[in-house]
Amino acid sequence: MEGMTSPPAPDREAACLLSLEGALAAGGLPDLGECTAAVLGGALQALVKRHGAAAAPLLRAIADQAQPKDIRKTARLAIYRLGQAGIVVPPSPGRSPIAPTIRLEPERPARAWLSGIDGTGSRAVWILFESGVGGGLALCSLILNDEAGVLESAGGAITRKRLDAELRALREHQKLPWVETDPTRACALVGDALDLHARAGTEPPGEFSRWRRLFVVRAADPAGGGGNPLPAEVDAHLLDRSGELLDLPELLGWFVDPGSIHEEALALLQARESRLVVSDQIKAEREAAIVDAVIDKLFTGAARPRWATRLSEMALIFRATGRDEPARLAECAAGALLDEARAARVIPLVRDLALHGLEMGGEVALGRVKLAEVSRAPVRRARP
Repeated sequence: MEGMTSPPAPDREAACLLSLEGALAAGGLPDLGECTAAVLGGALQALVKRHGAAAAPLLRAIADQAQPKDIRKTARLAIYRLGQAGIVVPPSPGRSPIAPTIRLEPERPARAWLSGIDGTGSRAVWILFESGVGGGLALCSLILNDEAGVLESAGGAITRKRLDAELRALREHQKLPWVETDPTRACALVGDALDLHARAGTEPPGEFSRWRRLFVVRAADPAGGGGNPLPAEVDAHLLDRSGELLDLPELLGWFVDPGSIHEEALALLQARESRLVVSDQIKAEREAAIVDAVIDKLFTGAARPRWATRLSEMALIFRATGRDEPARLAECAAGALLDEARAARVIPLVRDLALHGLEMGGEVALGRVKLAEVSRAPVRRARP
């Protein structure tokens, strides 16, 4: 009639929400005849906010059976958002088992990126997942540690434009190298981290729960190597130069944990500052004995393959960034560490890792730096 106007949008959403809640209570389809896709979208958000996972069956029913097409599309979008929040929407009760299903969460890893490994054994991993709903994208951002597993988890839905911007910013400001990798391999690294949690009796951070089902726990290779084929024989000349790796900007933070060698660090300080008149040879022998003791203490059991894996992974990073010489040095040192017949004491890189850790420990003992600033120990999350 002339002079009549449509009710304001909030009133239309409220009426639509009332219809949705009535259908939710009755277990049937709502009457959406007066609801546009925009109005339904707002009403569904309110419904989910009020009822959470209990609204899932109704969303599925609308997505599968409602008319017209844009109404179904709006319901599917709401389903996708629920999936992003970690709520699984089941198929409607009357749905044929052979009918095509709609993926509710990101499921296919499409692209992935890795950072280099820092001195604590941690690295950043980004994995981009594609969903079955309109080609939606979600980015899983993780910090993985080779002793403690998943340290940090974040991420969520992302557009391609936003992803490109984030990658540009990352390459500009990231201190460690950042390279694209096979997403299947990145997922396998996450599986290794979850295996660490399982064996250590720890849990990833709570934020990881939304992503967990997308990764499979797999036992890490006890021999290390990180999936990078290493040379069959260790080149003696390259091994002698392996200590050069620690001069690279990416590896300046690589040294053994000063907190675990406090007594040895004090002994080295005392040996260097002693006023006793002794020959340079005796001083060198004393220092070498302290370094030997640290190596014997820290490069045993799982430590050697862990350091070998770090080196192997960095070799892959070096090759991906066009640096073959550092890659060869890292692969050679990794191979030497995996050779159980070779004493860790005779590997130059290992001696430098120990000596740098001792010197950092000395700086802590002298009060020049705080232990927390140079600690190489990862933070573990205890299982409740």
